Amino acid sequence: MWIRIFNWFVKLTAWPAQRIILRLRISCEDPAVQKRSLRGPVILVCNHNAVYDYAALMFTFFGRTLRVQMAEVLFAKPVLGPFLRMLGGIRVDRENHSLQSLRRAQSLLEKGWAVGIFPEGRIPLPDEEKPLPFRPGAALLALETGVKVVPVAVRGAYFREPIRVRIGVPMDLRALTAGETDSRAAVNRATELLREKVAELGKELEHGA
Repeated sequence: MWIRIFNWFVKLTAWPAQRIILRLRISCEDPAVQKRSLRGPVILVCNHNAVYDYAALMFTFFGRTLRVQMAEVLFAKPVLGPFLRMLGGIRVDRENHSLQSLRRAQSLLEKGWAVGIFPEGRIPLPDEEKPLPFRPGAALLALETGVKVVPVAVRGAYFREPIRVRIGVPMDLRALTAGETDSRAAVNRATELLREKVAELGKELEHGA
């Protein structure tokens, strides 16, 4: 309960600032299927442009409290770390390949939360193809729980231009990989499907969607 309360406090007090910093421009692939409201357990998958992407998701889906996976380096910072914990951030230790963060996310989904994941694992360098190859965690989580995934693409330079967000229709990865007989092949296929969809949404933003 206190995580929801703190999230609402942060969103309400930061609302004027985000109107200046983010200047969100939000569109939906199919508004009849998926808009900014999220119901029940859901996994959000988004590309990663900057550390401010979390704020973009927070204010895009204003009505829900998001439990977002975040890199361990952020939690090590003296002020930022406790702040992210109070917001309900899920710590991800990227170097030790532990499944602890996935198990934590699975537990939260079972309780009805919305979980956010940046499957690229880091912010791409300027000369790298975007989005980077996705790590399999989001796909594995969706296949194990049966929870649908809402793909999201974010574009724009924070502080310099409006941030454009494109919300895709929910994806049932179990249904989309039903033809795979091997579990590893299913995870690999689901991971690629997620990356392809986020890339597609990003291209739609680039072409003025």
